[in-house]
Amino acid sequence: MTLHAAYGSNLDPARMNERCPHSPLHATGWLQGWRLTFGGEDHGWDGALATIVQDPFEQVFVAVYDVSGDDVLALDGWESADTGLYRKVRVRISTLSGEVVAWAYVLDAFEGGLPSASYLGVLADAAEAAAAPSDYVAALRARPCRSVFGG
Repeated sequence: MTLHAAYGSNLDPARMNERCPHSPLHATGWLQGWRLTFGGEDHGWDGALATIVQDPFEQVFVAVYDVSGDDVLALDGWESADTGLYRKVRVRISTLSGEVVAWAYVLDAFEGGLPSASYLGVLADAAEAAAAPSDYVAALRARPCRSVFGG
C-alpha cells in the first residue's frame, strides 16, 4: 500500500471507493506550502483542470488514501497520468495524528485558465463530503469560473 493525497474530485470518499475499492481513507489533512489552482484549459472537457503548485503562503485540504497496487493503476487511468497529463510528486501532509508522506498528481501543463462552474461544483461537493472546513468549501464555490457560454 502507498499513500495518495487527493485534492480534487477524489476528495469524495464515495467517488474514491468506486474508483479504488481496495483503498481505504487513511486521514484528512493539509498540504501546506501549496495552493489549488487550475491549468491545461485546452486539455479539459469544459475548462481548466485542477492542480497544485508550490506557494509558501497557502495550503490545500486533502484526503489521504492507502492505495493498493491495482488501484494505483486504475487511478492513474482515471487521472490520465498514464498519458502524461498528470505526473506524481511526493508531498508531506499534516494530519491530526502527525505528518505523512504521500504522492499527489500535478498537472503537466501551464497554470492558467478557468474551470467550468460544474467542475468547481464537483470539487466543492467532494471537499464537503470529505468534511473540509466550511470556509474552504465556500472559497471553492466562490472561485471565478467559465460562463456557460465559454467566456
